[in-house]
Amino acid sequence: MPPKKEPVISAFERKRLENIAANNAILSGISATADKIIPSKATPTKTKAKKSTPRKREPTKVAHQPATRRSTRLAGVDADNDTLKRKFEVEVEAAAEKAKAKKLRVNGDLQLGDISVEGRKWEGGVDGLGLLKGLSVRGAQPGVKTFDEDDVEETSDENLKELRLRMRNLKMYDKWPVADIKIVPQRIYSMGFHPTEDKPIIFAGDKEGAMGIFDASQEPIKTEDDEDEESYSDPVISAFKTHARTITSFQFSSVDANAVYTSSYDSSIRKLDLDKGVSTQVFAPVDAGVELPISAMDIPSTDPNTIVFSTLNGQLGRHDIRTKPADAEIWHLVDHKIGGFSLHPLQPHLVAAASLDRTLKIWDLRKIQGTGDMRKPVLLGEHESRLSVSHASWSSAGHIATSSYDDTIKIYSFPDAGSWKAGVELFDDQMEPVHKIAHNNQTGRWVTILKPQWQKSPFDGIQKFAIGNMNRFVDIYAANGEQLAQLDGDGITAVPAVAHFHPTLEWVAGGNASGKLCLWM
Repeated sequence: MPPKKEPVISAFERKRLENIAANNAILSGISATADKIIPSKATPTKTKAKKSTPRKREPTKVAHQPATRRSTRLAGVDADNDTLKRKFEVEVEAAAEKAKAKKLRVNGDLQLGDISVEGRKWEGGVDGLGLLKGLSVRGAQPGVKTFDEDDVEETSDENLKELRLRMRNLKMYDKWPVADIKIVPQRIYSMGFHPTEDKPIIFAGDKEGAMGIFDASQEPIKTEDDEDEESYSDPVISAFKTHARTITSFQFSSVDANAVYTSSYDSSIRKLDLDKGVSTQVFAPVDAGVELPISAMDIPSTDPNTIVFSTLNGQLGRHDIRTKPADAEIWHLVDHKIGGFSLHPLQPHLVAAASLDRTLKIWDLRKIQGTGDMRKPVLLGEHESRLSVSHASWSSAGHIATSSYDDTIKIYSFPDAGSWKAGVELFDDQMEPVHKIAHNNQTGRWVTILKPQWQKSPFDGIQKFAIGNMNRFVDIYAANGEQLAQLDGDGITAVPAVAHFHPTLEWVAGGNASGKLCLWM
């Protein structure tokens, strides 16, 4: 049998086969390269979870990053024009430096006339601001109410009913609509009432470090711009850029009516003198490159020269403002951020701290134990929630109110805290909450975290606290867990997430993500 002849391959078919071979070689090379860059996942091994003592974290230092480079081609700059290319690069570098400068803490004193927001001018002195002259210190369903008039009318306890009726009678401030009282430019993160009882003066801090001050006793002035309709002046609001990042808390001096303290994520605490119009830095890390983002601050009732603060790094600090910042005591308490804490108003050595580690912990500042990095106050007791705890607030009667992402408000009771010996260990049953209140605390990304705030020295002696409600209200609760009121009003178009009581009077303020103020009196 004659041998078979090889089939004749056309030029087109030969080229096609060559292309196939070349493509296979390329794909093979890509797979080999990918195996080197992306290693195969290791087989997971099961390990037992174990508790460990908190480790000391080194302070985070800010890395100085070079200016971000951008493509001139994407910016539409001619690649052959060296002058335009260089101009574009300079503009990018300048923008990067400007953005960086906005985040940097400003050390030293600030004159309020130099840092006013939106052209609002500080005139200087008490008379200039017109606040304190002659005064003395003492899953949301918007609009769906969960506590209403029927709950009040059906109350069988006469004392509770009387209290509920009184709180229900709080009326929303009506000299200006909510939309007109924009107290700070950005989302309100913290608020405070000045303790004077002569008139309501509200302070607010936003997420970018601006502080606003509103005197609610002012009266609208009728203008003559429009003869056909009545027209009134806008409210007078003083706003200043005192911090480089979020203002996290306000505290007021018990001995100086003009002193207002603020803490911030920019790692500093400042004192504002309302009389002189000067903001002075009283604490910041000695090393300018160290980040110590301060999450909350309190002042002991027994020592107006001492400030106690918590950080997002799980630390608690104590500093005498008459000494150098380097002398501050800073203890590492937990490995997670401390979102909020407070001192017992009458026993300021007792600290209640809420943490991302899902716990409420009580610490005693009278007894500091350990050495080196492990030196810290003694832990008296703790209680663990299902999810993270946002804030812990002491009342003057010894209650602690916490808010948690497990959608509860928990109330703990320690009426005998004043008799505790230094370092006493609390039993587990003592750390159990006496009341649990179902409360939607799912604020998400754009709403400030809901935190309960007790009225510090209620004139009627009844312990009560305020907290924002995701349905666009402010809830008022008593220490026994009973709801007293759900404050609402016309013009509330966003959640008044930051809610505060006046220290002594039944005035309640709420702040929202638009920088606007709600007020009930």
